[in-house]
Amino acid sequence: MKKIIVLAIGLMLFVTGCGSNSEEDLIAKFEKNVSNSKSYTLKGNMEILSNEETFTYSIEANYLQDDFYKVTLVNQTNNHEQIILKNNDGVYVVTRALNKSFKFQSEWPSNSSQSYILSSLVKDIKSDDNKVLEEQDKNYVIKTAVNYPNNSSLTYQKIYFDKDMNLEKVEVYDKEDIVNIKVVFSSIDLKSGLKEEDFLLEDLIDMNAEKEEENNTYNEEENTTTNNSTSNNTEANNTTTDENTSNESDQTNDNATTNETQNTEDNCENEECDTKSSNILDSIIYPLYIPSETYLSNSEEIDTDEGNRMILTFAGDKNFVLIEEVASVASDFEIIPVYGDPIMLSDTIAAKSANSMYWTSDNVSYYLTSNDLSTEEMVTIAESLGNTKVVSGSK
Repeated sequence: MKKIIVLAIGLMLFVTGCGSNSEEDLIAKFEKNVSNSKSYTLKGNMEILSNEETFTYSIEANYLQDDFYKVTLVNQTNNHEQIILKNNDGVYVVTRALNKSFKFQSEWPSNSSQSYILSSLVKDIKSDDNKVLEEQDKNYVIKTAVNYPNNSSLTYQKIYFDKDMNLEKVEVYDKEDIVNIKVVFSSIDLKSGLKEEDFLLEDLIDMNAEKEEENNTYNEEENTTTNNSTSNNTEANNTTTDENTSNESDQTNDNATTNETQNTEDNCENEECDTKSSNILDSIIYPLYIPSETYLSNSEEIDTDEGNRMILTFAGDKNFVLIEEVASVASDFEIIPVYGDPIMLSDTIAAKSANSMYWTSDNVSYYLTSNDLSTEEMVTIAESLGNTKVVSGSK
């Protein structure tokens, strides 16, 4: 009888022990899979909810041991592509459409939570002593706190796994329990076999040059076709009878001056004049959010060599200046050093330094500078910009 009791107690302790360790074992399995990966490639879609709008990105993240990263983000609304590259030289945010890149000396991605970086998810799990693992019908869900220094409203995340602890998706919630960021993974290859050569800035520059050369070749071929067509039409139009020539001679003379003027205008439009007119910002884009006791004190439009520039000056408790102009494409690949960090906005990636922030959205470049605004306030102003004439707090 005593033996039976001892065996029963032992079995109870064994079962209890397995149950108490199961959560730790499951989490350890995910952590081990990530730490054992020398390189990985993951793909998926990311949704960002902002001001009741949803911005969707296709995303591909590549990682190589020793802190190499290459993340390609493509906005599905306007096909705007940006690449975050980290290698031994620093952190770059490359916008190939503008032939430009910002270069940072930054701790990214370790200085904040990143829902599409596996090591960041592992760090969030390890850092939260109050994390909770819940078993559902078809998966496991780990709930942890998050660290978004530039957005204090984001408080926790849910990380979804299948029964084998393979990552499926991540949801980031705000204080009101609303999903603000959702990343759904379509594929994760933890043995992608990447090398350092896959993380070179020069390759991105070369790819851009090849694309530009292809576009130039296409334009040249199209122009050749157009010119041949015009030549054929001209020959056909010149085949007229003597009677028609006589009747039209006066009209030709009258139209000579008009045609010369028109040709001059066409040349202007096809060259410098067209370039400048395409760089004209038609109206000011006002922010919907302005800090309290702050107002628009002055707006000014100035002409530049490439187009125009709008300068908005805000005064009050939080002084700041907002500059807007049409985004320009650099003739040669341009690298702009920034002493700060890349910041993910809803529809683009911004470059943030100590007291300024620069970003491009919908073909408009913005520059925001202030000694009074916090980074979170700058981000809020940037997110609120839209085509509107209404300015909250104007005076």
